[in-house]
Amino acid sequence: MNMFDDLKTSLEEAVEIQRGRQPAKRVTRYEVADVKAIRAQLNVSQTEFAKAMGTSVDTIKSWESRRRNPTGLAAKVLTTIQERPEFYRELEAH
Repeated sequence: MNMFDDLKTSLEEAVEIQRGRQPAKRVTRYEVADVKAIRAQLNVSQTEFAKAMGTSVDTIKSWESRRRNPTGLAAKVLTTIQERPEFYRELEAH
């Protein structure tokens, strides 16, 4: 099979899944961190949190309001902070 045929088969499968005629063979779910709850647990302001995370206050606000979701390294750091709040203090120190 060539790349075109692979893509065509994949798209046909996606259409069948979307129409409910076939179940997805693999489903990946990502848990989005509750940034506001994490920040509240740490008892820090949005400004302090943004500084420690190396991002803007506007980004923190957009995460907290769920207009945007943290991705990439930010998502991993937030998960680490959620699991080990002391990690935030290490970030804050740098």
